Amino acid sequence: MADDLREVISAESISARVKKLGEEITGDYEGKELILVGILKGAFIFTADLARAIDLPLEIDFVRLSSYGSGTTSSGFVRISKDIEIDIRGKDVLVVEDIVDTGHTLKYLQEVLSIHKPASVKICCLIDKKERREVDVEVDYVGFDVPKGFLVGYGLDYNEQYRHLDGIYHLTPGCEPRAFRPSER
Repeated sequence: MADDLREVISAESISARVKKLGEEITGDYEGKELILVGILKGAFIFTADLARAIDLPLEIDFVRLSSYGSGTTSSGFVRISKDIEIDIRGKDVLVVEDIVDTGHTLKYLQEVLSIHKPASVKICCLIDKKERREVDVEVDYVGFDVPKGFLVGYGLDYNEQYRHLDGIYHLTPGCEPRAFRPSER
């Protein structure tokens, strides 16, 4: 099916925005001990690109949380399968997430991280879907506001498919994953 993916954010737009976020974060964290905590699997590409855009010494760790399973809507139940391994006590933590949707995942992660007594915890997300928020979560750095649609690409997936795409695409619900390369646009 040729019409199941529609580009929402180009690779060029993502690259430019990540660079700007990196500059802003660099200014905000100058002289601090910064740790990026990426949320697997969706934010792994964003975390890597953002880390290269931040002009500061930093550490990187990952957590793995899920609230989606194999569907396209959040279950509201958050499960952790990989916790942080770096000591964050007294350090500034920047959580890097692909999409903030209902807010349940980030609210849960903030509670888990607070147990480790960091100096601060802030959130950076690639995509913010504010209108879908069910719990109060403050996002400090936002790449893009995208109000509707199920998104794939740049690390975001549907049943583990489409993560490799360099842009962000709206996936029409009910379509089956297929081989797709950006050159098909």
